[in-house]
Amino acid sequence: MKIFVSGFQHETNTFVPSRADYGEFDGGATGPILRGDALLALRDANVSMGGFVAHAQAHGYDLIPGLAAWATPSGPVTRDAFERIADEIVASARQAKADAIYLDLHGAMVAEHVDDGEGELLARLRDAVGPQTKIVASLDLHANVTARMFSCADALVAYRTYPHVDMADIGRRCGRVLERVMRGETLHRGIRRSPFLIPIEAMSTGRAPAADLYDKLRALESAFDLDLSIALGFPAADFDECGPTIWGYGPDQQVVDQALDTLFRQLCDKEADWSVSALSASDAVREAMSIAAHAVKPVVIADTHDNPGAGADGNSTEMLAALLEQRATRAAIGPLCDPAVARAAHAAGVGVTLPLTLAEGTRHALSNVFRVEAISNGECTLSGPMMSGAKLQLGPSACLVVGDVRILVTSKKVQMLDRNIYRMVGIEPERMAILVNKSSVHFRADFEPISEAVLIARTRTGSIMTDPAQLPWRRLSPGIRMSPLGHAFELASCA
Repeated sequence: MKIFVSGFQHETNTFVPSRADYGEFDGGATGPILRGDALLALRDANVSMGGFVAHAQAHGYDLIPGLAAWATPSGPVTRDAFERIADEIVASARQAKADAIYLDLHGAMVAEHVDDGEGELLARLRDAVGPQTKIVASLDLHANVTARMFSCADALVAYRTYPHVDMADIGRRCGRVLERVMRGETLHRGIRRSPFLIPIEAMSTGRAPAADLYDKLRALESAFDLDLSIALGFPAADFDECGPTIWGYGPDQQVVDQALDTLFRQLCDKEADWSVSALSASDAVREAMSIAAHAVKPVVIADTHDNPGAGADGNSTEMLAALLEQRATRAAIGPLCDPAVARAAHAAGVGVTLPLTLAEGTRHALSNVFRVEAISNGECTLSGPMMSGAKLQLGPSACLVVGDVRILVTSKKVQMLDRNIYRMVGIEPERMAILVNKSSVHFRADFEPISEAVLIARTRTGSIMTDPAQLPWRRLSPGIRMSPLGHAFELASCA
């Protein structure tokens, strides 16, 4: 079997002004666009492309690599970036003349000119290769899955964990689903859409209600011959198909529908449980210091409103200010993205103390005298459970110290995915009493095993809001509740 493989991933927050241009995909925090053997070398990384490549090579399939492009979440993808990458994928697929196509997608991409980036790409591919070529794609757990995506792909398969520790597993699952499709099996499909949006902090699959929902999914798959998926959605994309989706495939339509109805009922019956509580910056630091006074492991605070993984700028200093005001000790925070400060630290050198302004020009600029404790070129290989083997290129980076607080400053934004990001500048997270991570949930994979407690802080000055009920929706599907048990969106409400 000849299989064309490509990846194009971006999670888009339409409520922030930033844009993902071509340079963010080709030279951003995730490095350059991969082509040829560099793409196939992902076989050893815990990403979905890696899992698919490993599965396909183990079965002797002939892989034809296109490209793999990722960018850190932000506002919409520019028209130029989308068209350049999509055109290259489609042209390469047309030339490959493969039996099948595997795509490593996110499912929540919005471009400046296209609401449904993945649906648009899949439609162009389908037009290019015709109806006989089978197309299977993996999706993120935060996908906003659209009707166009379903109509243009033979099968879609979503991650089942958040933090996403199962990406390679899902790539391998896509390989198995593709084999069923290629054997000519008739796989009936069913789809159910949630009547409410879910805050991202409530989606962690390590605890209820998400853990229970995915346990039920696995039980139904084991009992029946099904491939089921749940995408809990990315609740910051302002278009009419934003929201959670449940779907599945199987040889018997009635069995598929019964399984999906079971999952849908469980989702809706537990609607109240999908809410989440959070602390202010000062309250989070105060609580962390109280716990840390008697703890042997670090207390971790999620700086969720400054999470680059959900589109934030990663430069809010509100949590840092709270640490300093309350004289926190053995504390670290990061990664805070400030290229100018990182360059100044490199120019000054290790051991030098100098006045700096973090996030200069913003409403939360913070000036102080900092000591440069360490510098780094920003190259980091992850080794934690989520993306083990993946490489980041964060540009000139530094560890700055003020009082007994260490600040990890980078030149490119990324959320705190892995303890190695701290270690890149000499911060040993296990030795800290308090860690403030610019992330919402993904940090849990590598930090929960070393943490005494995890707190969630929602700051006032972060560039995103994770409670979807607080967002200024204009194009959401009428009738969907903007939060669990919350108010329903009405078109008149945006007038």
